[in-house]
Amino acid sequence: MSTSVDLSLEQQFNIRSFEHQVKDMSHSQAQEFLVDLYRQMVLRENSYKSLLKHQWGMEEPNQQAA
Repeated sequence: MSTSVDLSLEQQFNIRSFEHQVKDMSHSQAQEFLVDLYRQMVLRENSYKSLLKHQWGMEEPNQQAA
């Protein structure tokens, strides 16, 4: 996998460590792990979007409960 941004030495180490941790996972463990990882990615994306909307003043006004 090629990236346009170089990884720090610490990030490279963390990737290598992660690689060793998942190497011996069973197929079902890997599937569960990937689903959880994807869920975390979606939550992170939502957090980023919310933060940017807040920083850029693009938040929708809160609707009061009727």
